Amino acid sequence: MNSEHQVIKKIVKELFSLFHIEVDEEAETADFHRWDIRNEQTSRAPVHVATALVLDGAERLFHEGEGMPDERESAAVHRLIKLNLYHILRERFGFPSAPWGILHGVRPTKIVHRWIREGFGEDAIISRLQSDYACSLEKASIITPMAFRQIPFLKASGERTISVYVGIPFCLTRCLYCSFPSHILPKEGKIREFMDVLAKDIAAARQDIDRYGFEVQNIYIGGGTPTSLPDNFFAEMMKMVYNAFYSADVVEFTVEAGRPDSMSPGKIACMKAHHVTRVSVNPQTMQERTLRRIGRRHTPEAVVTMFQDLRSAGIPQINMDLILGLPGETADDVEDTMQKVLALQPDDITLHALALKRGSNLKLKLDEKEPVELPGDEETRRMSAVAMKYIREAGMQPYYLYRQGYMSGHLENVGCCREGAEGMYNIQMMEEHQTILGMGGAATTKVVDFREKRMKSSFHAKDLVTYLRDIDVYIEKRTRLLEEAYGEQGEGFSC
Repeated sequence: MNSEHQVIKKIVKELFSLFHIEVDEEAETADFHRWDIRNEQTSRAPVHVATALVLDGAERLFHEGEGMPDERESAAVHRLIKLNLYHILRERFGFPSAPWGILHGVRPTKIVHRWIREGFGEDAIISRLQSDYACSLEKASIITPMAFRQIPFLKASGERTISVYVGIPFCLTRCLYCSFPSHILPKEGKIREFMDVLAKDIAAARQDIDRYGFEVQNIYIGGGTPTSLPDNFFAEMMKMVYNAFYSADVVEFTVEAGRPDSMSPGKIACMKAHHVTRVSVNPQTMQERTLRRIGRRHTPEAVVTMFQDLRSAGIPQINMDLILGLPGETADDVEDTMQKVLALQPDDITLHALALKRGSNLKLKLDEKEPVELPGDEETRRMSAVAMKYIREAGMQPYYLYRQGYMSGHLENVGCCREGAEGMYNIQMMEEHQTILGMGGAATTKVVDFREKRMKSSFHAKDLVTYLRDIDVYIEKRTRLLEEAYGEQGEGFSC
């Protein structure tokens, strides 16, 4: 390449990953021995960028693009380099169009929200997503109305409205695809140590809330699997969180229950007593052979029982998570899973495209060339089409979405719900519109600095030993971020 700039290298790497192009400098043979990629900005107002790809010093391919008037110059240059190369690779090698085109970021709706603020209508935004980012009509038609749907929820939050996240980093087993920073549930002594540190973490966060006059809108207890805690510790944790953060102003109180083998009648009663409004039941699939393959110790029938027990207890809203692209599955399996899940009438379903994450046992197996029957991109996209067909027939609509790297079919994670069952925390967290205080294992604090119009983050250790040892360090980092955004220098401003 004629540039050593890290952003340009990242752009090219993303496109190579998108089209499964491998670069191996040690290989004896290759389809092309040398690729020269040359980008040149030919004008500034408007921005024009020309890209040339020369194969083995002979065949020369060329594409040029023009930036938009409302783009920052650097953003336009980077987008056009990516778009030019995307078109060159597709035209030369016949690669199928990617569902999201060159939209690689985690939160594509952020672009849509920016255009909404600038006065663009729905049709204009859909058209621009297709032309500026090579996004498919299908995906553009999902995220554009979704962003408009989110506006009333985002407006329900002011500068001093926050959410709190409590991370319980334990699970009963580790799933094949999982890279979350969770730990197999330790013995009672280590759990006790964690609970004592969590109490200190929560107390410090409560002090910050009082200091800055925050109003807690949403409480979210996640992990890991919070319900993997033994009943007595789970009850202690719930009481701790409730006493610190719950009030009449809380709109939503969510607990990730996840797996039937972590649930008990006592935990359901405890959640009900503490005014939990949403519980996540995450079967991932309703195919028993797949559950065994991915390391789950429960049956589809146990998922049904857990769901019905929560419904009978009067939990107002129940979420369910499913994964598309699991080993050995087909679109027919997804159809069967959707039929079984929708028969339960959940309020909210999130469809996750399987992500091959570093550190997961699945990725390690693939790296070591162990046989794993993963469905290809086309089959995973058929799975998504089947799942979304059932979602729409059930009267559900997408309301939040995010993307990750290395997702099957280059798809997305999309949350869908019946009208009125939107998860407020999910919207606020994904759109980064609200400060979220994180406490517990591997928790993240995201502070919205309205004065500087930017997001600042701090991260608790993923490693349990480090979190327990260095809790004072993490509390101090969180407090410092809040001081920078909400301290005296920030008093009295408006945005």
